[in-house]
Amino acid sequence: MGEKSFVIREFKPEDLDRVVYINRTCLPENYPPYFFMRHHLDYPKSFLVAEMNGEIVGYIMCRVEHGLSNFGYRLVKKGHIISIAVLPHARRRGIGKALMTRAMKALKEIYGVDEYYLEVRVSNIPAINLYKKLGYQMVKRLKGYYLDGEDAWLMARKA
Repeated sequence: MGEKSFVIREFKPEDLDRVVYINRTCLPENYPPYFFMRHHLDYPKSFLVAEMNGEIVGYIMCRVEHGLSNFGYRLVKKGHIISIAVLPHARRRGIGKALMTRAMKALKEIYGVDEYYLEVRVSNIPAINLYKKLGYQMVKRLKGYYLDGEDAWLMARKA
């Protein structure tokens, strides 16, 4: 593999330690190992990792929920992007976009979602810009969403 090449594949249980490491390295929102395994068991096709030069450098974890649409008053099946992270040395190579695109494809084609949504820190401008490029819209600001008190943007798009 070349310096900038990477592959996206489904998470496997033996990836758990590395994914937990990436989560703790990149994000203030940390999840216990069982949380990752639960999502792998429930939604394996939308829990993905990115490998670069044989090393896992990023992941995306999603789930399917039922609830009110972010685009009108009706009940829908929603794909929730729970967590996405890419290690700093592997950023700016299209890995985040590739993880999002592949997970969204699985959420729609395999799990049949009608729309996607996520929460993102208002200060995370690079992520917000990526989500906008992928067609997400800011739906509302969630005051004090994160444990440290920072607000989040709820962003969503139709599938």
